[in-house]
Formats: sequence, structure tokens, C-alpha cells
Amino acid sequence: MIRLRERILSLLLQPASPRPIAGIFPPPCPLRRLLSTTAPVSPKPFAVDEYLVATCGLTRAQAAKASEKLSNLRSPSNPDAVLAFLSDLGLSRPDGIAAAVAADPRLLCADVGSSLARRVDELGGLGLSRSQIARLLPLAGRCFRSSSLATRLAFWHPVFGSFENILKALKMNAALLGSDLDKVAKPNLAFLAQCGINASDVTRTTLSLYSCRLFTVNPRFLQDAVARVEELGVARGWRTFHRVLSTVAFLSRETIASKMQLLDDLGFSQDDFLVIVRRAPQVLRLSDGRIRRSVEFLIRDVGLEQSYIAQRPTLLAYSLERRLLPRHCLLKVLKAKGLLNCDLSYYCIAAMSEEKFVQRTKFKALLMLIPPVVLGKQMEFVHWSYNLGTTLRLGAHQEQEVG
Repeated sequence: MIRLRERILSLLLQPASPRPIAGIFPPPCPLRRLLSTTAPVSPKPFAVDEYLVATCGLTRAQAAKASEKLSNLRSPSNPDAVLAFLSDLGLSRPDGIAAAVAADPRLLCADVGSSLARRVDELGGLGLSRSQIARLLPLAGRCFRSSSLATRLAFWHPVFGSFENILKALKMNAALLGSDLDKVAKPNLAFLAQCGINASDVTRTTLSLYSCRLFTVNPRFLQDAVARVEELGVARGWRTFHRVLSTVAFLSRETIASKMQLLDDLGFSQDDFLVIVRRAPQVLRLSDGRIRRSVEFLIRDVGLEQSYIAQRPTLLAYSLERRLLPRHCLLKVLKAKGLLNCDLSYYCIAAMSEEKFVQRTKFKALLMLIPPVVLGKQMEFVHWSYNLGTTLRLGAHQEQEVG
């Protein structure tokens, strides 16, 4: 009895063991152990890149660029609603929707009711049909989500004259619908009018990337550009003033000076340079190498003089490989064989459209058989032209003998 009492007392005085006493506490349940050691499973994150490619139709490169602006997008619910709205509006899958999303990735985050549907209603109030709005949306980019879209579109419509011209302009200058009307657009249009440039005339005759940008550049930049055009001897009010301005405005003084030096090295006078700028200002945008190759060919092979080229500067704008050289070779062969039924200068031949060039030659049916791959290769074209001339000459002799 005494021993039992001592045994119990010793057990009570022992420190508590961290391990359970066998036989007293049951072993831990396997399921309980699994639940206590396993972290909660989170749903798979929304893959924006894959959504842009698989659902919106973007390329991998477009998706990588667009996803940078959609880093906060966590669910496809709103993008799905936007795509459904765009499809109902008339944007085709995948091209139309892909173009719209690529132009403005944040479009997928827009609220359909308070933003997109409201823009459509406002544009409808201007008289645009849903199909027209669908064509406008990819070109408008992020400006389509702007509350001032209808106001800006109403401003530009009389400037360009038609909705179709607005679309053409937007393809070349997407900033039109985003520029500040009071601080940029209106002052520029007023200044251009002072220079004798009517905006509607510009859009009808030279609707290009450069002419469209004139409306949205900084007004001070535009004034400086006009001053540079006048330095080249082109006065305000001249018929070609707006064409020269559209080019010179986006070229630095250093670039223009380097082109003047290049033409001087090739034997052109300063007066020749000014004539070239006035008549074909686009020459200033050509690379030095292209200008040099064309001038050397026209002088060495065709036999033209610098003053002649300066009076007809569009010769420098034509492709040497695709037009100047092939037409010179064929013209030379046909003249040598007496097979050209017209007496035209090289400039007239070079300036003709492809259709007219074929019509003005005696054997137009055979000329239309010129393989396109041959036209782009100098030596192959020369050999082909020689063989054609020989064939035509033999055919002509045979006709004379039969006659």
C-alpha cells in the first residue's frame, strides 16, 4: 500500500511529457493530419495573354503588348460582356474585334452600360448608323471611351466633308479625335487659312499622313514649319504651298541642308534644288542612297542632264529597280528594233502608268507577258528584253515576206 502510494506520488511530480501516453490518448486521425498540413487551394488565376489570343483574336506579339495595360484584370466577366456588346454592334470576329482591342486594350475594362452604350447613343444622335460606328470604333482607339467623342466628331465632319474622309484621316492620324479643339485644332485651321490653305482642299487633294498631322501639331510647331517653307522660296498662297508644307514640317533644317548638299555633290545647282523641292517635295524624304543611285543612273545610262531632272523631279521618286531601269531597257530594245510606234521622251515613258505604258507599245499583248519576277532583276530583264526584241523582229520580217 505504501509502495503504491509512493508510485502515484512520483508520477504526479514528473514534468508533463510532450508525447501522448500510449493507451490513454488515441492516435491522431490521418484525415485530421491532412487537413492540418494542407494549405487552402486557390482558384487558377485569369490568364490575360491567353484570353487576348484565344478569345479576342490578337497575335502573341499584340497580346504581350496589350496585357501590360490589363495588369489589374482578374476575371473574364467584364471582357466577355464587352465582346458581346461589340459583336452585337457589328464588329466581326476575329478581325474587327482584334483590331478594336489591339488599338485600345482598356476597352475590355469599360462599363458596357455607362460608357460604351452611351457612346453609341451619342454617335447615333449625330446620324451615324451602327455599321458606321462599328467601322469607327477600331480607328478611334481610346478616344471612343471619351465623353467628348461626339463633340469632336461633330467638329471634324465639316472639315473633312464626309464620314468616309474622317475614317481615311483617322487611319493616318489617330490623334484627330484626341486633340484639344480650342488650343490646337481651331488655331491650326485658322493659321492654315491665313496661309491660303483650305482644310477641305487639303483633304481632297493630299490626304496623307503628313497633311493630316498638320491639324493636330503644336501651333508653334506649325508656325515654325511655315517659316521654313518660306525660306525655301515657296510663298504662301502658291498652289504647291500645302504640299511642300506637309513634307517640310516634319523634316529638320539639318535634314533639308543635308539633301541640298547631296544634290550639290551630284551636280545640281541651288536653283535646281529649289525647283525640286517646289515640284516634288517628297524627294526630301528619300534616303541619300536611293537619290544617288537614281541620279547616277539617269545621267550615266539614260543620258539626262541635271537641269532636265530638276525640271522633272518625280523621276527621282520612281523606283529604280521596278520602273526606271526596266522601262529604259525595254525602250532601248524596242527603239533599236524599230518596234515602238510612238516617239516619246524617256520621262513620258517613265511617268506612264503600267496600263498606259502597255497600251502605247506596238506589241502590247506580248509585253503583258513579262514575268513580274523578271522586272525586279536587272540582268534577267535585259536578257528577256533582248530575246523579246529578236522574236518581234523575226515575226515582222516573216509578215513582210508573206505579204
